[in-house]
Amino acid sequence: MIKINQLNKEFESRVRLGIMSVLMVNDWVDFSEMKSLLEITDGNLASHSNALEKSGYIEVKKEFVGKKPKTSYRVTQNGREAFTEHINALEKLIGK
Repeated sequence: MIKINQLNKEFESRVRLGIMSVLMVNDWVDFSEMKSLLEITDGNLASHSNALEKSGYIEVKKEFVGKKPKTSYRVTQNGREAFTEHINALEKLIGK
């Protein structure tokens, strides 16, 4: 039996769920690609990725390529474990 409190509150947002899903199957994903894949605004991606970074679930790398800034994301080991637990709890909840 699953208790609803076994779900991770950090992944309740569809945007955060999307970010984590993309990062679980990719190494580094840059800001533009993530924004395009999830079809979200700059601000939406920035605020949700910031929250996931503060939780220690993703790593954010900021660098310059030529004179242009580039932001990239990847999932941390802690994030990978937490997201896997969250998905497993969801599957138990729906009876898989």
